[in-house]
Amino acid sequence: MQRKSLGESLVEQKLISKDQLKSAMKESEKSSEPLRKTLVKLGLVSEEDVTNFFEEQLGIPRIDLGNYLIDSKILSLVPESLAKKHNLIPLFKTGDTLTIATADPLNVVALDEIGIRTKCNIEPAVATETEVKNAINQYYGVGGSIEDILKSLDMNELTIEEGTEEIEPEKLRNIAEEAPIIKLVNLLILQAIRDKASDIHVEPAEDSLKIRFRVDGILHEQATFPKQMQPAVLSRIKIMSDMNIATKRIPQDGRFRLKVEGGQIDLRVSSMPTLFGENIVLRLLDNTSILIGLERLGFDEHNLEQFKALIAKPHGIILVTGPTGSGKTTTLYSALNSINTPDKNIITIEDPIEYQLKMVRQSQINPKAGLIFATGLRSILRQDPDIIMVGEIRDLETAEISVQAALTGHLVFSTLHTNDAPSSLTRLIDMGVEPFLISSSVIGIVAQRLVRTICPACKQPYVPSQKVIDEIGVQLPKTSLKFYKGAGCSACKNTGYKGRIGIFEMLLINDKIRDLIIAKTPSSHIKHVAQESGMKALREDGIAKVLAGVTTIDEVFRVTQE
Repeated sequence: MQRKSLGESLVEQKLISKDQLKSAMKESEKSSEPLRKTLVKLGLVSEEDVTNFFEEQLGIPRIDLGNYLIDSKILSLVPESLAKKHNLIPLFKTGDTLTIATADPLNVVALDEIGIRTKCNIEPAVATETEVKNAINQYYGVGGSIEDILKSLDMNELTIEEGTEEIEPEKLRNIAEEAPIIKLVNLLILQAIRDKASDIHVEPAEDSLKIRFRVDGILHEQATFPKQMQPAVLSRIKIMSDMNIATKRIPQDGRFRLKVEGGQIDLRVSSMPTLFGENIVLRLLDNTSILIGLERLGFDEHNLEQFKALIAKPHGIILVTGPTGSGKTTTLYSALNSINTPDKNIITIEDPIEYQLKMVRQSQINPKAGLIFATGLRSILRQDPDIIMVGEIRDLETAEISVQAALTGHLVFSTLHTNDAPSSLTRLIDMGVEPFLISSSVIGIVAQRLVRTICPACKQPYVPSQKVIDEIGVQLPKTSLKFYKGAGCSACKNTGYKGRIGIFEMLLINDKIRDLIIAKTPSSHIKHVAQESGMKALREDGIAKVLAGVTTIDEVFRVTQE
């Protein structure tokens, strides 16, 4: 198919007439400006019409710069003067290819100059001229660090008179959309992504605004800002999250999506009024990190083999249990992904949907509309499912429907909040589920925790004291013991840890356990019998990882308080 020129395309779409095109071409020649600029300047078309031409007729990808976070390392490849000269901005680099956003992707001179300067192959993407200019001002307008941004801010403009309880929404919006504030919030998010943080906590104090990151399950203080910056920073986050900036006395929820270096990050945002202002927590959800594969979750060889056999069964209930933040979602999603084939119909009901799975029908509960786990589960059963995932069994109704689903030929995945695997059985009985139904439907329970792994850059051996050995409480090898720990270095920010891995306790329901369930046997006795049958307790699995040099004894003790 022959490609049309910009003018021909606009005439064909009846956005301009032939006479208007001729007039614009004369004006363009006279002013030595590109035709696209002249058409926009004369008001004949919009910038969006021009970008649509580049995208639809030339196949050049359209970029929404409002959803991009650009790393300072990428920005440093193209000087501000060159970015302004050609009205373009670098986005991300993959190998030797640098992707840039520009309003004129056919400007070969500009692309060649950037290519020579960066020694990269240049891949253009198209954005409107206004979007590119705004991005240049935003990213190049102030220095590249939080300290530089703080120096550039006029605190007098951000200060609110003492005793002022309400601020006009328009004023909040204006200060939140100042380039330094936008860049400050972007930098915080970028830093959190680099640090592999799961959450950003924005916490108002009496005389300051504190920022903390949760990295590998532990909160670390990241920055402290002057109190005057609080309205601007909070409003900026609320604007990005599509929350009401004028509402500050009731909790709000929001979310937004950002593209970073070619990847995609979803951020779930929650605000809550506190004594010194709204507390905001941003949960970072990296779509590329959730489906890490069953082999990388932390299962040992025996448990992994058992778990794969468990999720391959045609029906029954599989429970994953543990406290909030113990990795249950990752385990469930990885399990679903491993058995997700075109011949299966997998449906989920979740609160909330944290990640999108291909070929899986996912539904989110909405209590205001009457959609809760129980009602959602009933609807799912009318959708001809093979496999069902229920985000959490919270009440008797949800538990009973899950049991019925399992007994009628469905494989059901769900979670419970219990300390270990055997306790899940007594929890279901306490909810009111009949023991014989539990024994007939539940086929396996996985309890799990996340432990931090030792930083490989500063890992060093040490011999544990006899006191530590005595505290461990499990049988250790009689050979000389050698444990490992991280000394602390720049790679792990002096914590001695980098990354996390799961420790697991897997209870498979056999005939002995079924008899104990029907007899309403205490969970402690069920655990004893399960261990006799080969179940490895959470702490035992943790100690095995300590002996393998994966984590430390302190970490295992921290997450397996007995």
